[in-house]
Amino acid sequence: MASVKVWCILVLSFLLPHSYAHMDFFTSIGHMTDLINTEKDLVTSLKDYIKAEESKLEQIKKWAEKLDQLTDTATKDPEGFLGHPVNAFKLMKRLNTEWGELENLVLKDMSDGFISNMTIQRQYFPNDEDQAGAAKALLRLQDTYNLDTDTLSRGNLPGVKHKSFLTAEDCFELGKIAYTEADYYHTELWMEQALKQLDDGEVSTVDRVSILDYLSYAVYQQGDLDKAMMLTKRLLELDPEHQRANGNLKYFEYIMSKEKEANKSTTKTDSQTDKETKKKEPNKDYLPERQKYEMLCRGEGLRMTPRRQKKLFCRYYNGNQNPKYVLGPVKQEDEWDKPRIVRFLEIISDEEIETVKELAKPRLRRATISNPITGVLETAHYRISKSAWLSGYESPVVSRINLRIQDLTGLDVSTAEELQKDEPDAFKELGTGNRIATWLFYMSDVSAGGATVFPEVGASVWPKKGTAVFWYNLFPSGEGDYSTRHAACPVLVGNKWVSNKWIHERGQEFRRRCTLSELE
Repeated sequence: MASVKVWCILVLSFLLPHSYAHMDFFTSIGHMTDLINTEKDLVTSLKDYIKAEESKLEQIKKWAEKLDQLTDTATKDPEGFLGHPVNAFKLMKRLNTEWGELENLVLKDMSDGFISNMTIQRQYFPNDEDQAGAAKALLRLQDTYNLDTDTLSRGNLPGVKHKSFLTAEDCFELGKIAYTEADYYHTELWMEQALKQLDDGEVSTVDRVSILDYLSYAVYQQGDLDKAMMLTKRLLELDPEHQRANGNLKYFEYIMSKEKEANKSTTKTDSQTDKETKKKEPNKDYLPERQKYEMLCRGEGLRMTPRRQKKLFCRYYNGNQNPKYVLGPVKQEDEWDKPRIVRFLEIISDEEIETVKELAKPRLRRATISNPITGVLETAHYRISKSAWLSGYESPVVSRINLRIQDLTGLDVSTAEELQKDEPDAFKELGTGNRIATWLFYMSDVSAGGATVFPEVGASVWPKKGTAVFWYNLFPSGEGDYSTRHAACPVLVGNKWVSNKWIHERGQEFRRRCTLSELE
């Protein structure tokens, strides 16, 4: 029985095929939800500790108030006070016994429960690498969706339910993480944002000297020597004895004097002019489709002309006269013409979606990418989404979904992938040929972002809960259709659940016949 693969993605995540494996980071919604519950448990434990400390202090306070009044009376007339035999006895008792009890109360550690809980929960805490990964994902969102630092810092994102903002300290941390990656472009952006928020009056634990230290060097690394000097001088106004800043200022002055001497003897070349007017940009990796990909994620750069648009239709579809759908056809609409991508509407119910999610949650595992050098499937720090395989025999719901896909596509799903393979020649192991087609369920709406894009043809397909999109990865000849290479855009706001069904060549020989042309 064929299986369905379920992916779970949260805000700050990318879901990318192997060709895009180096583009970004993943965050599993299940794991992040667990962390929220962990933090809630810790807050509850902390509040219990506070109550215990307050109760302890209240007892000490009452004791102090009682003794304050008593000793005040006693010290005014010590002999008269001690003339009463009960007072003499009680003084002995207090100093011999009760003050010892008070000492024990003061020394009593009320934090045992909280510290014990912290120790247990700490094993689930994210580490420095996780924090850096989340920061890099935020920077990727910034680049992909062309967001300025102030917009991100203020939390002014489309469709947000729980608005949040970044403090100057948060901005400083983002800048530091970018700095450790030698990403001086983002270092400058976030250090400037931290400085701006301090200048606007925000009270913070981070100081201007530290910000200016990082900022001046990041600016220098990007070739803006004048600005680097200006920032270094501002730093020295705050801390004249700053050793590194004093050294940097002397070095910057030396470099500028050398450049002035060089400019006197030579005319300004085109390369020098370009250097001076070059716009600062984020570091681009080696992927040639990166810019096109990001534009499509923003809904820009679509290549559908009005003439082609007119040829896209919606219809009631009966699965090529499939008896199950002749009287009850499903809604289908064209998303793209070449390659042909169709969307089925209201094709999976909310109840089915919840069943699939509940089946998948306990077995979600780290997704893998193909090592571009060895071809071996492996986990990567920048791809930490989780996925799970669900077989039809495990649930009548999954079996029903598989059969629905088979009826509507006309393809045999019995040779679809049963298990997630960790070998580089996983398809050989399956013995079912290449992936002939892809069926993709959208099991959640996404507030912002999360599109599936096809950079080769300039197409973007947006998530819509309860729908599914379908396309062929191969031509009828069996040759690969590279126009179907696709990638998932990061979720800007919200979360995204998708379910893949990869259908293989074996068993389709008489269901999708070859043509005389390789590209038909």
